[in-house]
Amino acid sequence: MSESTGLLGPTAIREIAAALGIRPTKTLGQNFVHDAGTVRRIVRDAGVQSGDAVLEVGPGLGSLTLALLEAGAYVSAVEIDPVLARALPTTVSARMPEASGRFAVLLQDAMAISDAEMLAVPDDFGRALNSAASGQELGSAPALTVDAIAEKRSFAPRALVANLPYNVAVPVLLTLLENLPSLETVLVMVQAEVADRLSANPGSKIYGIPSVKAAWYATAVRGAKVSRNVFWPVPNVDSALVRLDRHPILTQTPREDVFAIVDAAFAQRRKTLRAALAPWAGSPARAEAVLRAAGIDPQVRGERLGIADYIAIADASRALS
Repeated sequence: MSESTGLLGPTAIREIAAALGIRPTKTLGQNFVHDAGTVRRIVRDAGVQSGDAVLEVGPGLGSLTLALLEAGAYVSAVEIDPVLARALPTTVSARMPEASGRFAVLLQDAMAISDAEMLAVPDDFGRALNSAASGQELGSAPALTVDAIAEKRSFAPRALVANLPYNVAVPVLLTLLENLPSLETVLVMVQAEVADRLSANPGSKIYGIPSVKAAWYATAVRGAKVSRNVFWPVPNVDSALVRLDRHPILTQTPREDVFAIVDAAFAQRRKTLRAALAPWAGSPARAEAVLRAAGIDPQVRGERLGIADYIAIADASRALS
């Protein structure tokens, strides 16, 4: 395809950015992908099929968005930058007009999405949203008529596919997994170190809070490394893909209880669990009692435990209360 249609190449990326007066900012983690092979690989590795409902966070100038639409997906994109959010429908219409009815964009902080009802619906109704957005000030949701609200269907995405900003990748990922139970698979491009941590196993040096909390929701597998040269501007760190496949709910134990223990266990990595969990439990003695009731050696460290162990600690604590 030429630079005037289809996926975005280096020339198109710079032309669109120049037209919008955009200079990528580190604050928003803006590094735009300009390689068609990379975005197509992301879509392929995500297993996106024609007709799939896909959520994209941080679409930027639209490189990955267009690749998802090319695969036949219905895409709801969430963008925090108002300039980029307003420009994205125009880019899609100009470069892939046949896919405009399968795309909608929402100006929103992804951390503030509490359920699927907040997402724009990418179908003929999505087309109406985009038309309205081009002529009005975007807010947390476009203004709708009473009839449009009555016709609105919730958009329950099956997959999250995104190039996540490095500085907020983990909190965004965990928030969306919690708030959008419809998500079955996740394929995100993140800083390579983050991908390693998310997919790390108990006992490894990089195993930590992101590893345990991600395991609450899904099984994470580290994917391919991504060259720095496919980005503009070129970042100072390496990137990699990581895939997460949601598994059935592990327990009825409240997530907040388990995550509080995880946070306490890793707050002082070098300490034994008896010492590290003392502030959480109220005393070293009670921490030891809870750990023994959970069948865990009080002298081990937090990085040796898997998510099932942390659930067992939370259950033992409740039983001893």
